[in-house]
Amino acid sequence: MSESPPTTPVCYRHPGRETYIRCTRCDRPICPECMRDASVGHQCPECVSEGRRSVRPARTAFGGGAVGRQGYVTKALIALNLLMMLLSIASDRGGDSAAGGSGFGGLMGGSTPLTEWGAVLGRALFSDGAIHGVAEGEWYRLLTAMFLHYGVLHLLLNMWALWVLGRSLEGVLGPLRFLALYLIAGLGGNVAAYLFSAPNAATAGASTSIFGLFAALFVIMRRLGRDTSAVVPILVINLVFTFAVPGISIAGHLGGLVVGALMALVLAYAPRMRRSTFQFAGGTVIVVALLGLVLLRTAALLGG
Repeated sequence: MSESPPTTPVCYRHPGRETYIRCTRCDRPICPECMRDASVGHQCPECVSEGRRSVRPARTAFGGGAVGRQGYVTKALIALNLLMMLLSIASDRGGDSAAGGSGFGGLMGGSTPLTEWGAVLGRALFSDGAIHGVAEGEWYRLLTAMFLHYGVLHLLLNMWALWVLGRSLEGVLGPLRFLALYLIAGLGGNVAAYLFSAPNAATAGASTSIFGLFAALFVIMRRLGRDTSAVVPILVINLVFTFAVPGISIAGHLGGLVVGALMALVLAYAPRMRRSTFQFAGGTVIVVALLGLVLLRTAALLGG
């Protein structure tokens, strides 16, 4: 009885192609078109895909995604602030918003219809006879105010600080945690402005979030064991600037500073086990507490 001649292996994805190369992972024959370079030998497309799914994505020291090193959220926030400034200028037919028509040497700029709509305002009577403000149910002002500015110079100063602080913090926290820090710090500053400012005083600007980032940078660097001597002088200078320049919302800046520090403590000192859950819960507690303060202030204004 004669033996049958050995058959040449064929690619498992292309049966018409003979090959003597096999996937180093599953040992199936693969043709040159299906070969994927591996650390040792070659792998088939399915094994390469399976290997990618099994590799855990890189994380930062605080549980965030390493993609934060690209600074996408920081860039998006700057773009949003710039867009809102353009819309603010376009809404102002008088044109003084771009030139800085009022405030300390033009630093704070002039109000526009858009800032009147979106700035933090307790309760005030407008020229058309309507009453507007957070106390009148316009809670959106607590968020929109952190993306509106009084004049281009006001915007540029905040965006420069956001560019410097944002990239560093987003890199170590990851994009989602950094965004949460930015928004919650800004909310905290705006709530403080609502609580402690006159009901008819309007405030706006990203400064509430920026001061929160300053505090967060200090907390994060301390947690990582890095030198914070360069952060403290800059923070002190900004605090002096806050108290020395007329028209700046002291309550807004200090509120953003305190809430930003609290949120940073939650992010930095969350236990490794269930870290994401703890961070989410901590952030939720801060937001709920802030909203509770808003309710108390609203009741006081409406009751008065």
